[in-house]
Amino acid sequence: MAASPRTAPALTDQRTRPAPAPGALSLDARLAAAEAAMTVRLDEAAVAHEVRTAHISTEPVDLADVITVPLTPTLQPQPQQLPATPVAALLERARARMEADGWCAGVLTDESGAVCLLGAIRKEAGGDRGLEADAASVVLDAIRRRFGDHVESVPSFNDAHGTGRTPLRMLDQAASLADARGL
Repeated sequence: MAASPRTAPALTDQRTRPAPAPGALSLDARLAAAEAAMTVRLDEAAVAHEVRTAHISTEPVDLADVITVPLTPTLQPQPQQLPATPVAALLERARARMEADGWCAGVLTDESGAVCLLGAIRKEAGGDRGLEADAASVVLDAIRRRFGDHVESVPSFNDAHGTGRTPLRMLDQAASLADARGL
């Protein structure tokens, strides 16, 4: 008896893909759409982050502004010692004036009465140009000790800052330096 020829089942080629249904997107098109959607979401998140953090200062914080710890524990506060030298006393007064009147940049004294480093020194020197020059020299030395020899002058250092925090600290350090030098 002869066997009847059977038709072999149709084999599918693994390399061919079925055609997508009409109106359906291909895998590549879906991936491209997902990538575009993620790009839009990331851009929106970046803008939202910029808006939320715009008020945050970008100037680095110096630990000396944040942390103050006495070197030796004391039960009673030490009496405030006034500087014994004329230049140190002038620099202390200039610091107090800048704290009281406010800090400015670009001018010695602005329209509201705020002063820059040199403006505070000049006001407190009371016209004594020699004392003023000695104080400015000590301030420049203190600045260069802390920030390097590339600082050209006291006014350029003052104008390079966005707040008076660092210039005030430099007046304080310069007063200590002048006192240590006996000026």
